[in-house]
Amino acid sequence: MKAILDHIGIAVKDLPAAVAFYRDALGLEIEAPEDVASQHVRAHFVPVGEPRLELLEATAPESPIAKYIEKRGPGLHHITLRVENIEAALAQLKARGAKLIDEAARPGAEGSLIAFVHPSASAGVLVELKQSANQSAIRNPQSAIQRFTLGDLELISVDDGFFRLDGGSMFGTVPKVFWEKKAPPDHRNRILMAMRPLIVRGMRTMIIDAGVGDKDDAKFHDIYGMDRSRTLDDALAEAKISPEDIDIVLATHLHFDHAGGFTVRDASGRIRPRFPRAQYVVRRGEWEDATHPHARNRASYIADNYVPLADAGVLLMVDEDQTIMPGVRVQRTGGHTMHHQMVWIESGGARAAYVADMIPTTAHIPDAWVMGYDLYPVDTLFAKQKFLQQAVDENILVFFEHDPTIAAGYVREINGKRTLQPA
Repeated sequence: MKAILDHIGIAVKDLPAAVAFYRDALGLEIEAPEDVASQHVRAHFVPVGEPRLELLEATAPESPIAKYIEKRGPGLHHITLRVENIEAALAQLKARGAKLIDEAARPGAEGSLIAFVHPSASAGVLVELKQSANQSAIRNPQSAIQRFTLGDLELISVDDGFFRLDGGSMFGTVPKVFWEKKAPPDHRNRILMAMRPLIVRGMRTMIIDAGVGDKDDAKFHDIYGMDRSRTLDDALAEAKISPEDIDIVLATHLHFDHAGGFTVRDASGRIRPRFPRAQYVVRRGEWEDATHPHARNRASYIADNYVPLADAGVLLMVDEDQTIMPGVRVQRTGGHTMHHQMVWIESGGARAAYVADMIPTTAHIPDAWVMGYDLYPVDTLFAKQKFLQQAVDENILVFFEHDPTIAAGYVREINGKRTLQPA
């Protein structure tokens, strides 16, 4: 079992006093807090390099932190060791007779899986084992689809597996020392990303984007670290939806990880539309860019993913922001590509947004965390700033297409910093 010191937990009784020391006196940044509802704990991470500090604040009298402070007072609470496979780590400890507080892993902060080892087994120190969000995602490929109700509409977040992209490119000008805490890279500096199309069921059935599909070769799979242990076909079957049930396929843009699943290669080798009854809706400007790529965007556009749609006569071009079906409309954001678009979903007075690559993961919520892949990064910045303020003010349910652990959530603002409340 390989273990790395991830952070040191400090039980805090007087949070303003702690903030006055760590932030104001020492000049350290304190990240936006995250509530771990199951434990009645609010976690405030303090980046000090690797590892970090974690200030732990009780949110209810029955919180373990409240009980700890009542018994021992504030101070050092635990150390956290990060492991690659928490189930294997627990099994190893059990086999050696170590006393455990948690016999099985449970959800922790930052989408991780955690388990505590009893202090009697570790020289009097409370030890927390942690499996990071990215590792949790890849080790649980059979996770269930997620269903949401929005007025009269049903929204179903499905997935088409995982892939990896270069971490530096994913976070642009943000230094690695910051982004690697939220998205740990592999030995090739790639971070784990999901592909999460969204199904909207109302008067008609729509799917927004369709993942990467299965037309690509072994070299492609190696470059992008493809994990096809779970695919869109599996997710659709779990949702009890067949390809023939889809009436509309809506593209946010035509990059391979969004449009690869628009087509399939049949037994004869012919490439055809994957959803036989569907009309495929694409923004005209995006189509022009995808069919006339240049050196900067050529690697992201693969003609087999979309040109067969035009040949089959199932392609519908749209030129402006407009309603695609009742309750669903598109809005151009630009930024990632010139004609990249997000999708608004509205019903019964409630609103949701599928933001695609404007905010690909929850780690990209801070304003300056913009992808190096974006062709027009300042356009992304301005569009994101405007949207996020609207998301906070109007309680909008936000769907994240590439986050490896969180499909959707609500953006909150606490003490001037944005945080995410998973849905």
